[in-house]
Amino acid sequence: MCSVVNFNINGYHYKLPVIYGTFCEKGEKAINISQLRESTGFITFDPGFKNTGITKSSISFIDGEKGELLYRGYPIEQIINKCSFIETSYLILNGELPNTAQLKYFSEKIKKFNSIHKEIKKILDNIPNSYHPMGILSSLTYILDAFINCLREEDLYLHLLAKLPILAALTYRKKIGLPTTYADPHLDYTSNLLKMFFSIPNQSYELNPIIADALNKILILHADHEQNCSTTTVRLLGSAHAGLFSSISAGMSALWGKLHGGANQAVIEMLEAILKSGGNIKKWIEKAKNKKDPFRLMGFGHRIYKNFDPRAKIAKKVAENVIQQLGISDPILELAKDVERKALQDSYFLEKKLYPNIDFYSGIIYQAIGIPKEMFTVMFALGRLPGWMAHWKEMKLNKDPIGRPRQIYIGYKKRNIKKN
Repeated sequence: MCSVVNFNINGYHYKLPVIYGTFCEKGEKAINISQLRESTGFITFDPGFKNTGITKSSISFIDGEKGELLYRGYPIEQIINKCSFIETSYLILNGELPNTAQLKYFSEKIKKFNSIHKEIKKILDNIPNSYHPMGILSSLTYILDAFINCLREEDLYLHLLAKLPILAALTYRKKIGLPTTYADPHLDYTSNLLKMFFSIPNQSYELNPIIADALNKILILHADHEQNCSTTTVRLLGSAHAGLFSSISAGMSALWGKLHGGANQAVIEMLEAILKSGGNIKKWIEKAKNKKDPFRLMGFGHRIYKNFDPRAKIAKKVAENVIQQLGISDPILELAKDVERKALQDSYFLEKKLYPNIDFYSGIIYQAIGIPKEMFTVMFALGRLPGWMAHWKEMKLNKDPIGRPRQIYIGYKKRNIKKN
């Protein structure tokens, strides 16, 4: 394999080093242009950073052509069947799966931090109910920094794993008028999350293992996904030496966008609109193919995957399983499966490699669990938290420089102000 790339600019010969990743045979290779401007006076132009690697990372890997996703080298299909969300969080944060003693310590430390300061509750009480849950969660996460004093950085990660579910549950309960509830030290992480969301005052909470298993799996599927918009946001803030809480808060705001984490809500709303209009799938598929029509088939296609999103395959099975076992009649799931089947029979979608992604089925799972649409992105954030923290941690260990993209200026040349 070549170690340099040779090229000429204006008659001058330059050599740029080549960097190879673990899977270089699958395209994990890069031309190191870090000295390009200094050497040649040129920069590269890459809108959306579609062809730009901003860091070296060992957290997750996507093979978009084959539709594969690895967490620290383990295929997502193995993780989903053999690990809990807490084991997955430990893996993503620390690089290896925990042994029995490590898992016990990790879980107990999280439970130790299962409380929030009463002042945060007061702040939440004063936020208008009309405000979106993601805005509330992002704001409260930022504010957490004022109430947590950790001498060890590792405890910051455990605090966030403990406290974010509490903040999410308080946000949900405030929206529907339920009183505050807190974590139960006798329950595991996912079961605790469900209890904090759905327990009713003066009634014992009965955990449904089917729902707990479905939630555990969907959280795992969201845990990390390379350099997506929100993860890159977290790393960029961290590169300025912003704190963990403010960096995660910014990542949440990025995730809130409907082209990112908000896509699963958009999928449900699209499916509801199709159902309400009579369920004529062919009509909507034709609209999606029409470039002059603003309608897009939400949940189809992915910037990285040129095959099935492996998370979507798993999410589809989880959705079918939870709905079947709970005895739910869900016309939205049946419609989604029909939309998928008919779209993938259409040459337009096959030629453009537009396959369902995880957003196409994750909202259906959340609805089956009892999560309302406006809370979908909150749940996504709970799942993505370990990935965000791992990237923030890795950014610090790598000693990545502060993120500072260049631009191509296309405005006026220097000019003078003229006054009468």
